[in-house]
Amino acid sequence: MNKFQSQSASVPILRIDPQLERDQVARLQAVRARRDDAKARASCALVERTARDGGNLMPAVLDAVRAYATVGEISDAMRAVFGEHVETLTV
Repeated sequence: MNKFQSQSASVPILRIDPQLERDQVARLQAVRARRDDAKARASCALVERTARDGGNLMPAVLDAVRAYATVGEISDAMRAVFGEHVETLTV
């Protein structure tokens, strides 16, 4: 038996206000509308190329951020090279 068992392990569920979500989506669309899309795509391509070559990703990622590439776009570039982590279940 575990001597330090907790009797109540209630974890509060984080609920996001739907209006906050709509506001964030609107801000993201506004950023995408005013950025230089070609520069953002080129910087993400540089992230992918650097990852394939085994180089230092930080300068390429910073360049992508400065070009207003989204976290998702930068992550997609790295996922194309490294794949996505899948947890191995062990019992």
